[in-house]
Amino acid sequence: MKNHKPIVFLSLVFLSANFHAQKFEKLIHYVNPLIGTEKMGHTYPGATVPFGAVQLSPETDTISYELNGKYNGEVYKYCAGYRYEDKTIVGFSSTHFSGTGHSDLGDFLIMPTVGKLQLNPGTATNSQSGYRSRFSHQNETAEAGYYKVKLDDHNILAELTATPRVGIHRYTFPKSDQSHIILDLMAGIYNYDGKNVWTYVRVENGNTITGYRQTNGWARTRTVYFAMKFSKPFKSYGQKNYDEKQVYKGFWRKFDQNQNFPEIAGKNLKMFFDFDTNENEAIEVKLAISPVSQTNALENLEKEAGNLSFDQAKTQAQNNWNKELNKIVIKGSETEKTNFYTAMYHTFINPTTYMDVNGEYKGLDQNVHKAEGFTNYTTFSLWDTYRTLHPFFNIIQPKRNNDMVKSMMAHYNQFSMKMLPIWSHYANDNWCMSGYHSVSVVADAIIKGNYEGDPEEALQACIETANKRNYEGIGQYIDLGYIPAEKSGTSVSNTLEYAYDDWAIAQLAKHLNKPEIYNQFIKRSENWKNNFDKTIGFMRPRLADGSFKKDFDVLSTHGQGFIEGNSWNYSFFVPQNPDELISLMGGKKKFASKLDELFTMHLPDEFFADTEDITREGIIGGYVHGNEPAHHVVYFYNWAGQPWKAQAQIRRILEMQYKATPDGLGGNDDAGQMSAWYILSTLGFYPVAPGSEDYSIGSPAIDNAVLNLENGKTFEIEAINQSPKNIYVQKVLLNGKEIKNFTLKHTEIMNGGKLTFYVGSKAKK
Repeated sequence: MKNHKPIVFLSLVFLSANFHAQKFEKLIHYVNPLIGTEKMGHTYPGATVPFGAVQLSPETDTISYELNGKYNGEVYKYCAGYRYEDKTIVGFSSTHFSGTGHSDLGDFLIMPTVGKLQLNPGTATNSQSGYRSRFSHQNETAEAGYYKVKLDDHNILAELTATPRVGIHRYTFPKSDQSHIILDLMAGIYNYDGKNVWTYVRVENGNTITGYRQTNGWARTRTVYFAMKFSKPFKSYGQKNYDEKQVYKGFWRKFDQNQNFPEIAGKNLKMFFDFDTNENEAIEVKLAISPVSQTNALENLEKEAGNLSFDQAKTQAQNNWNKELNKIVIKGSETEKTNFYTAMYHTFINPTTYMDVNGEYKGLDQNVHKAEGFTNYTTFSLWDTYRTLHPFFNIIQPKRNNDMVKSMMAHYNQFSMKMLPIWSHYANDNWCMSGYHSVSVVADAIIKGNYEGDPEEALQACIETANKRNYEGIGQYIDLGYIPAEKSGTSVSNTLEYAYDDWAIAQLAKHLNKPEIYNQFIKRSENWKNNFDKTIGFMRPRLADGSFKKDFDVLSTHGQGFIEGNSWNYSFFVPQNPDELISLMGGKKKFASKLDELFTMHLPDEFFADTEDITREGIIGGYVHGNEPAHHVVYFYNWAGQPWKAQAQIRRILEMQYKATPDGLGGNDDAGQMSAWYILSTLGFYPVAPGSEDYSIGSPAIDNAVLNLENGKTFEIEAINQSPKNIYVQKVLLNGKEIKNFTLKHTEIMNGGKLTFYVGSKAKK
């Protein structure tokens, strides 16, 4: 990258020349960031820009990850920091995950207060016992790139907006000579005693401070640097250190470090900045983050937001969102548009930019690297996002997905273990969930022509990752063709997921004309058969001696060999070879009947009581849509010769699992995976097996959509007579020619044209 600064900026808003020339519709009004903030969605309502490094959002409590030396299950509700059900806000922090089922982050919590200084957060039942404040949803506004709330206890209006690397706060105070802005450097999401490894703060001058925070947790070596600038000089400042007393205290004790001292360090610090304020006086705070240094954080602040007012930054953020949302323009009802564009918003949050304006970032080797010719990304929740989010990006964000694959290759090259990412964030692999699904993302991007790097190198990275024998049973999987139940509590799901990933590697090898590699991995991709028990027709744990585990329950999601699922859902996890699965299950008629039973049976609560990622809201019959493993299953009706059932169930899922309300998501959005499923299924097609050019056709749930592709072409989807009652596809035309196999190819979309659905109220059998 020869001219990093303009390229970095433009990469965040890049659109084709034709796309720039079109007149943008005002679509941000249909985005409601509060969708998914209640119950299981785990989204946050605060301000961010598309794929931004900063996610500035409120926290509504301070639940600890630990309780009496064990995991505190209540903390799961706070993966995103904010719960719609809560009545108080403790502050606004700069980093959040969107929709995940595990968490970290919540860095640099800021809270404005008035009156007597209190540095403890207080309690939800007694907000006035600390710095937190009550709030009301009636005085809360959440938009794409903007958040506003009235802090009732302090009579302060809080507003948030952002640039890619800078969170911008605006606090409008009452008249007071006791106005404070608190910086809580101890606060965090999934927090516990000892999580903060070290914190450093330097007061540069009367309105600027810099520093860093290093934490140990899900990411064990994460260091975030910051630079913070106030629009008004503070009249005084101070800190309180909550570290345990040590025998050796050094000689910093010669100073009073608690009041107006410019350089402080410790594990558990809180700072405060004091102001005199007039009635309705606004103080802006800009806080930039960096993975590299305080110097880079300052540069990020100055280059992105140094000359921007709050209102200018808000306008810029919302313009960027509007451009991204205009990549798909739909016709539909107000509710349909709210669901659709909020889903697009959620898909364009993650992965997140992971480099400074000068292109620098910290790698997994803990050294500083520079992204040359690409934007480096992090936050790869791949067990979730390989299924639909990254395939969606290959259509609507191909240039960004190219950079995401390059980021995965940088991860591989910098990692001492020479593996592609599993679940990576901020120069760490968190090792969460199973499979090595980065190989699916890599293969899918290359096969669909969206990767500009060396495909041979990428293939070797996939192979080396898939052959890491000491990682989660891969050695036994290679030697035996399955993972013995004695060796792993998730032996079956791991085997099934590895088999799919091996198929993706085989497809990449075939694409690159590597027959030996293709033959090796296509054979491995058949390992799923080793866990299929023909006597019961389900996937089942297998012991090292080859026998099937006797004590087994196909309904239970706990202790049966599956991660976050049961055998009823995972037995259909063969996206790479549905025809063979259908054959083993007794043929098309029996297979379709089994799918019918999945969608109509009742799964009692007791069978998922020990699996916190599954709740009643996300279940239809026995099908768990609120979690990912069965997201492709409804489309299997096409292979079973009964596509009308797929069409009916798809529309049922769309209606039941996605609503324009705070509790409108039936499960964790999981970094955009749930939302991506909604978008593609609403458009009428779905990538059952990423790594293939094929999409399976379903039932479109909107009248018309125009995809404005980055190559300058448009792909239009029209559903004639579509309505809540007219859900059955009678005929599908691509550019006037009928499609009879319910399959759409990637190249057919990217070449532009028109896909026309004729739908009616009666199934076409």
